[in-house]
Amino acid sequence: MFPAGPPSYSLLRLPLLQLLLLVVQAVGRGLGRASPAGGPLEDVVIERYHIPRACPREVQMGDFVRYHYNGTFEDGKKFDSSYDRNTLVAIVVGVGRLITGMDRGLMGMCVNERRRLIVPPHLGYGSIGLAGLIPPDATLYFDVVLLDVWNKEDTVQVSILLRPPHCPRMVQDGDFVRYHYNGTLLDGTSFDTSYSRGGTYDTYVGSGWLIKGMDQGLLGMCPGERRKIIIPPFLAYGEKGYGTVIPPQASLVFHALLIDVHNPKDTVQLETLELPPGCVRRAVAGDFMRYHYNGSLMDGTLFDSSYSRNHTYNTYIGQGYIIPGMDQGLQGTCVGERRRITIPPHLAYGENGTGDKIPGSAVLIFNVHVIDFHNPADVVEIKTLSQPSETCNETTKLGDFVRYHYNCSLLDGTQLFTSHDYGAPQEATLGANKVIEGLDTGLQGMCVGERRQLIVPPHLAHGENGARGVPGSAVLRFEVELVSREDGLPTGYLFVWHEDPPANLFEDMDLNKDGEVPPEEFSTFIKAQVSEGKGRLMPGQDPEKTIGDMFQNQDRNQDGKITVEELKLKSDEDQERVHEEL
Repeated sequence: MFPAGPPSYSLLRLPLLQLLLLVVQAVGRGLGRASPAGGPLEDVVIERYHIPRACPREVQMGDFVRYHYNGTFEDGKKFDSSYDRNTLVAIVVGVGRLITGMDRGLMGMCVNERRRLIVPPHLGYGSIGLAGLIPPDATLYFDVVLLDVWNKEDTVQVSILLRPPHCPRMVQDGDFVRYHYNGTLLDGTSFDTSYSRGGTYDTYVGSGWLIKGMDQGLLGMCPGERRKIIIPPFLAYGEKGYGTVIPPQASLVFHALLIDVHNPKDTVQLETLELPPGCVRRAVAGDFMRYHYNGSLMDGTLFDSSYSRNHTYNTYIGQGYIIPGMDQGLQGTCVGERRRITIPPHLAYGENGTGDKIPGSAVLIFNVHVIDFHNPADVVEIKTLSQPSETCNETTKLGDFVRYHYNCSLLDGTQLFTSHDYGAPQEATLGANKVIEGLDTGLQGMCVGERRQLIVPPHLAHGENGARGVPGSAVLRFEVELVSREDGLPTGYLFVWHEDPPANLFEDMDLNKDGEVPPEEFSTFIKAQVSEGKGRLMPGQDPEKTIGDMFQNQDRNQDGKITVEELKLKSDEDQERVHEEL
C-alpha cells in the first residue's frame, strides 16, 4: 500500500486535446458522408468487437471515464491518438464536454470493452470542421477501449470472496491490522502487491494512515477473510494519482486477505473448548505445569507445536518464564482442560516478532491441553474410594510389611503400570525406601481391603528427570487396594519372639547335644519357632535367605558352626553396645 498523503513529487499532466477534451460545440448539421449502405448516417454506428465476460457496470450519462482511442478518417488516415501522447482521456460523459457522437458511442460501455465508432459529421465537427485538423463534413472513425468508469455518487464497493466459518472478531476503527493485498486498476493493470515484498502490510485502520476507501473497505473483516474492494478515485489518490503507477482519477481494486487484527487495548481472550467434570483445583501463579499446545497465527498458519516434539512444554506459570499472555491464559485451568488462548502482540512478541515464523505485531492463538500441574508445596492427596465391610482395628504404619494392588497413571489418564500385569500384589515394607516417598505416605493408615486414590506430586515421585516410562515432572495418580499387612520388625532385626525367648536357648537349639550348632540345626530350630507361633521372621523376605543371614551373624568366627560363646540375642548385643558407649 501507499500512504494516504500525497507523494513527494507531483505527476505532470499534459494539456487535454482540444479535439475531444475541451467543450466542443458541434456547428452545423450537415448530412455528412454517406453510410455504408449508400445513404447519409443519421446516428453513431457502434461495433462492439471485444466484450469482456464480466461487466459489473456500464457507462451512464454523468459518469467519469478514462479511455484510450485512435481517431482516423474514412481513408484510414490518423488525425489523433491518446496512445501517441501516452495519456488517457479522463472526462465526464454526457455533459457536453465531448462531441455528441463520442458521448453517444461511450454509453453502455464496459471496462476493457473495445468499440469501433463511426461518427457522422453532424454528430462530430459538422460543416465547419476543426481548422488544420478536421475538414468540413468529415465522418470520423474511432477505436476506443474503456479502462475506468466511476461516478461522484459512488461508494466503496466490497465483495466478500471468502469468509472463514469461525470469526473471532471483526475489524473496527482504531484496530491494528496485518493483511496481504494485490492492487490493480479497474482494467486489471497491477500497480502494487504486498506478496512481492514477502510481508504483510501492517497499519491502523481509521486513523488516517490509509486512503479513505481502504479504511472503509477493511471494516467488518474477519481474520482469514478475502475481499475485493473497489475504491473510486475521490476516496483514493484523486486528481493527482500517485507517482508513475497510479494515474490521476483512477479507480483502484484491492484483493485483500486479512491475516490478523487486534487493538492496543486488547487483553488475553480465553475460550474453554473442553472442561473435564469434577474439576476441584485450578492452576494459580507459582504452579508448575505440563501442557501440550498448537500455536498458530490468526489466519491459521501453524508456527509451533509441542505434539511435533512428542513432549509436553513444562514450566512455572505466573513467574515470567513464558510470554505474559500465556502466563495469564494458563491460570485458572483444570487438569485435562482444553483451552484456546488468543494473545495480542503487546502481550506476546510485540512489534519485532521472533525468529522466522512469528512476524512482528502478530496475534498468537494457542490451543492448549493441560496434562497436569502441581505446586512445590503440594503433599500427597489421599481420597478413600471404599472401606472394608468388616471392622478395621489396625491400620498400616511405618515398618509394616504390606501387600497391595495398584494402577498407576498420569493425570490425563495415560496408564503407566499396574500390579495386575504381574499376577500378584506388590510387596513393600513401609518406611524402608523401597517405593517412592509419596506412595509410601499414601499407603500408611490403611485398612486391609481399603481402596484409595493417591495424587503424588513429582517431588514425592520421580522428580524432574522422571523414570523409565514416567515423564519428568509428572504428577502420578495411584489407585491402590491393600491386600494384607503384617507388623514389621524393629530396625536391624531379622527375627523376633512373640514372648520371651527360651531360657536355655543354646541347649534347645543344639538338637544333637554335641556343643555346637551347624546351619541345619539352626534352620530347623528357627522354622519350628515360626511354625509353632513363638516367633516370626522379617516379612517380605525369602525365609531361607533370612535364616542364612541370621546364622552368619551368630557364627562370629565364620567356622560354619555356632558355639555357646558366640550365640547372643540382638537385644543383649545392643545392651552391651550401650555399656561400651557409656
